[in-house]
Formats: sequence, structure tokens, C-alpha cells
Amino acid sequence: MKQHRYEIRMSWTGNLGEGTKHYKGYSRNHEVASAGKPVLPGSSDPSFRGDAARYNPEELLVASLSTCHMLWYLHLCSENGVVVKEYSDAASGVMEERADGSGVFVEVMLRPAVAISAESDMEKAIALHAEAHRKCFIANSVNFPVRHDPCVRAG
Repeated sequence: MKQHRYEIRMSWTGNLGEGTKHYKGYSRNHEVASAGKPVLPGSSDPSFRGDAARYNPEELLVASLSTCHMLWYLHLCSENGVVVKEYSDAASGVMEERADGSGVFVEVMLRPAVAISAESDMEKAIALHAEAHRKCFIANSVNFPVRHDPCVRAG
């Protein structure tokens, strides 16, 4: 079986002078880096004392699912003669917080909006979303439903 390895470096940048001595005395800010790529500023969700101007892990999980679906969809369209001209997604995820403070994602909904060439097969373009979902590495790795509600138009 072929394996791929992914490595990042995550560094907490939120020590405001006393480390984690007090719950409210430190920032949740951190940076995610990978060799040769721009640094991604991270924090926790503002509900958990995070910085709203930075990406939080929950947003990045939803983004990973959305991006993986899109990349598979574009690949499958190119293999099947469907010419995609535009692609965007308004994805959302629902996480439920438990009484003990932990949480669990219960669903992610992808809403891809796709414009295809007038010559492309509309039915095929719609059907390929199911195949993209089936092949998505990230969707296959999570234990909650990842749904998709695509909108495909000739453009």
C-alpha cells in the first residue's frame, strides 16, 4: 500500500509573560508552518478565548473537507470531459460541545457552486459530486457525516 506523509510545525505564540499560570492570562494564538510555505496564523474559536482574526482548528477541518472535495471533483471532471469554469463552496460544520467541555463534530455540509461549459454534460457534472465525495481522503477519515448539496449551472 502506498503511503504519503505530511508534516507541519505548530508553535504556540501566546505566552503573555506568565505562560499558562492563569486561564485568562495567556493567548491561544499559534502558528502552523510547513517547509517552504507561508505561515498560517491560528487561534481557538472566539467562544474559547481565541482571536477571531485567526483560523481556528474547527474552520480548518471544514476547509480541509471542502478543499478535498473540490480537488477530487476537478480531477474527475477533467477525466470525464466536464469543463469546469468556476467553483466555490459555502461550507459549514456543526460541532456540539459536551458538558465536560469536550466537543464533537456532528456534520459538515458542503455547498459547491459550479459553473461548467455549455457543451459539458450537466447530469454527469452533478453525478461526479457523489464520486468526489466517495474518493475524498479527508471525508473518508472522519467519523461524522459529510453531506454535499451541489449547485451546477452552465456558464
